[in-house]
Amino acid sequence: MSKTTPATLALDRAGVAYRRATYDYDPNAERVGLQAAEALGAPPSEVLKTLMVKVDGKPACVVLASDREVAMKKLAAALGGKSAEMMKPADAERITGYRVGGVSPFGQKRASRTVVDAAAATLAEAYVNGGQRGLQIRLAPGDLIRVTEAVVATVT
Repeated sequence: MSKTTPATLALDRAGVAYRRATYDYDPNAERVGLQAAEALGAPPSEVLKTLMVKVDGKPACVVLASDREVAMKKLAAALGGKSAEMMKPADAERITGYRVGGVSPFGQKRASRTVVDAAAATLAEAYVNGGQRGLQIRLAPGDLIRVTEAVVATVT
C-alpha cells in the first residue's frame, strides 16, 4: 500500500488533519462501502462512499453513507440539473485517475462538482476513500466540504 496518494497530497496541501486506516479490500464484495465499514469495525453511516455520476451529461461526485442509495432526481436538483445517472466505471477511472473501489473525492485528476449528503455533513468524523483500494481517511466532514467546495444537500 502506498504511503501517499493524490488524495493524501491534496489534504496535506490544504492543511487538513486526518488519520489513515487500512483494511483488506475485497474485490468481490457486492457493496464495497459496506465491506469497508465491516472491515474497519465502523458503522456504515460513518464510512462514506464516493460515487461518480453525470448530471445533465457533466461529471460530478457524490459522497454519502455507505448504507444509503442516491436519489438521482434529488442529486440533479442539488446541482441545478434535470437528470443524473451513474457514470460508467471506465469513465470514472479516466476522469478521476483512481481505480473503482479506490475513488476519492480529493485529488482527482479532473476535479468535478461535489455533493455531500446532508446526513454525512452532520457527523463529527467519518471515513472517506483515500485514493487507493483498502485505504480510508478519517476526517471531519466539514474539511471534506471545504476542500472539495461541495454542495451540501439531501440526496438520499
